[in-house]
Amino acid sequence: MAEVKKCNSLEEVRQEIDKIDDAIVELISQRSHLVRQAASFKNSIEEVKADDRVDYILQKVRHSAIKADVSPNMISDLFKIMINEMVETEISEFRNTQTF
Repeated sequence: MAEVKKCNSLEEVRQEIDKIDDAIVELISQRSHLVRQAASFKNSIEEVKADDRVDYILQKVRHSAIKADVSPNMISDLFKIMINEMVETEISEFRNTQTF
């Protein structure tokens, strides 16, 4: 984990949080684009849903959260929301590729 900057004011703390928030959004965007690509490699809606992969990801991020000293429940909940939304996007992508 990268070292957290030692801030000298509330404003500086907020600026650092804003930078991190921007980075999180950018990383989620990159993940979303990769998920859309994944649809082209799958042959069915069940493959798109990939329950085993979802379980693996949730266990992996819970473990990472524990190592990073952040709530594994919070991280797991965030990833569940993100994964559910991205699976819906991937299903749409999959259906679109199947029509050609």
